[in-house]
Amino acid sequence: MVGIVIASHGDFASGIFQSGQMILGAQENVKACTLMPSDGPDAIRKQMEDAIASFDDPTQVLFLCDLWGGTPFNQASALIAGHEDTWAIVTGLNLPMLIEAYGARFTSESAQEIASQILGASRDGVKVKPESLDVAPKATATAAAPAAQGAIPEGTVLGDGKIKYVHVRLDTRLLHGQVATAWTKAVNPDRIICVSDGVAHDELRKTMITEAAPPGVKANVVPIKKMCEVQKDPRFGATKAMLLFENPQDLLAAVEGGLEIEKVNIGSIAHSIGKVVLTKAVAMGKEDVEAFDKLLARGIKFDVRKVPADSPENFDNMMKKAKAELGM
Repeated sequence: MVGIVIASHGDFASGIFQSGQMILGAQENVKACTLMPSDGPDAIRKQMEDAIASFDDPTQVLFLCDLWGGTPFNQASALIAGHEDTWAIVTGLNLPMLIEAYGARFTSESAQEIASQILGASRDGVKVKPESLDVAPKATATAAAPAAQGAIPEGTVLGDGKIKYVHVRLDTRLLHGQVATAWTKAVNPDRIICVSDGVAHDELRKTMITEAAPPGVKANVVPIKKMCEVQKDPRFGATKAMLLFENPQDLLAAVEGGLEIEKVNIGSIAHSIGKVVLTKAVAMGKEDVEAFDKLLARGIKFDVRKVPADSPENFDNMMKKAKAELGM
């Protein structure tokens, strides 16, 4: 029987798993995997790996994820590498999709066949009442991808010759659902740049990030030194960029290397051994606090919130609490 991994941000996966049981009864070879606010990407990946190992037939696995480009999807994408011929991922998880997947397992032993079959049910499950609100969207021409262009000659000045940073964010997960949807809509970048030496040399993570970019926005992963060179390159003068950093140490290295920024949004810093938990999404260790102190000394301001609609948390109080609990 095809194994099903239900994966989501928060308890959504557990809740819809329970709903499926209420309708069709207990299901074998199905596991719910949840990414909680304080978790890093490795946490849900470990849940997925454990789930697959528990299945009767781990050669046929179907991932049902909540959001394209989110961390559950990104980790499923990493795991599917090498299994593209037999495994499948479907996003936009809803209850009709799950019920259809359960039923399809009785007639199909292929995860990819089930993935194709459940798409119609998941789309048909989206309805509205009164029906008059369901107005067919006007046909729109799909914008063709811009033709590939050669490298812009060195010394060319575009715009005013200086790259624009519409948003700078510190987030352990880098590019994921909250960034790809809420923040991109709020700040409207034309390019997302993940600045990380580690990720720049990890081809799998680079691929995951570039594929998670929302429509119309290009995503890149660059080392810290390269980002500092971009700061001075007039060829990026017409670029509106969102910068993403994985940790405060990388951010500090970029600033010390010449990156000119004034404000940073802190989305999440995952908990690990040696760190103290300050909020549901932020934990700090001594190295983090030391890096933040140096950034504050340079006049950089911090805005702590996961999505634009959240009220900012008090960063000064967080720093005081971290120093007190870490004995600094």
